[in-house]
Amino acid sequence: MTAYPFALAISAVVVLLLLWLLRSRRLKEKYAGIWIVLALAVVVVGVFPDLAGWLARLVGVQTPINLVFLLGFVVVLAVCIQLSSELSRAEETSRTLAEEIALLALRVEHVERSAVSTGDGQEGGTTS
Repeated sequence: MTAYPFALAISAVVVLLLLWLLRSRRLKEKYAGIWIVLALAVVVVGVFPDLAGWLARLVGVQTPINLVFLLGFVVVLAVCIQLSSELSRAEETSRTLAEEIALLALRVEHVERSAVSTGDGQEGGTTS
């Protein structure tokens, strides 16, 4: 058994898993896109194995597996950069929300103090 049928089976499982994650809303569409493209690329290379050799020769890589490793590294690097960007954005949003909550809490405290001070003055002035 060659590796191509195995790669086809794995990519089919990955596509099915991605579809299930999308339907159950555990994965957003913007993240699933790259994984579906990668799984389809594995299917194409699995169906047409000579394509990997042709691409390797086109790029000037000695063996097709080295090209696969290079592309895998580039994909992992791109995913890391994208996730770092998302994390930075989430941290900024979290910090902004924490500051807004602190300002609102300060406002509430100020309103409560002014309500208590004006309420004490009114209660003292309205004796029967």
